[in-house]
Amino acid sequence: MNKPQILVVEDDNAVARLIGTTLQMQDYTYRRAKNGTEAIMEALSYKPDVILLDLGLPDIDGVEIVRKVRAWSNTPIIVVSARSEDFDKVSALDAGADDYLTKPFSVDELLARLRVALRRVRYDSERLSAEQSFYENGALRIDYAAGCAYIDGEQVHLTPTEYKLLCLLSRNTGKVLTHNYILREIWGSVNASDVPSLRVIMATLRKKIEADPAEPQYIQTHIGIGYRMIKKESTHRVLS
Repeated sequence: MNKPQILVVEDDNAVARLIGTTLQMQDYTYRRAKNGTEAIMEALSYKPDVILLDLGLPDIDGVEIVRKVRAWSNTPIIVVSARSEDFDKVSALDAGADDYLTKPFSVDELLARLRVALRRVRYDSERLSAEQSFYENGALRIDYAAGCAYIDGEQVHLTPTEYKLLCLLSRNTGKVLTHNYILREIWGSVNASDVPSLRVIMATLRKKIEADPAEPQYIQTHIGIGYRMIKKESTHRVLS
């Protein structure tokens, strides 16, 4: 099996060395770009499995790099930035980033986020190799063709909006979806006044699919940002 290839876009030498050493210890291969121009060229030529991206680069803002890469690639992008405001996180995620890690960060958390992204790469590869009609993730099963969802083999009775929301999350497993993205995909428009309604619908959906909605196993909340479908390690696979 080929080693995962990571592109590290970071202008701070100390942070770049820390990340590079961490990746090497986990048997990943990586290249470094020190600015946005190098990042775009490396993303085009190196074709990394995952991009670790700092936002505060000397030539091009990281959010703009996300937009440029998203114009031609679905490569997972994990933002690693000192910007900690919700506005910065939402801007990066809305532009197409998959995840956001705030500096200073722990090595363990960085590796965990990276594993999630790499699992998504494998999942996307499997999905492309077979026509997907079913989704399985732990005890959750969705029959896209029939428009039905099941938990432990028992059908879950969902409203049309709940089902659309569940499908949107499942088709983006492992990726943080912002409130704005969800509103645009489900309701067709973005209105801040609709966010409370989204929270209510999410709460009812959780009650139907989670064993304990207070300790969700499937749908993770990113406070002030949005939601993510968590990939269960053991049984998530694509069926056809």
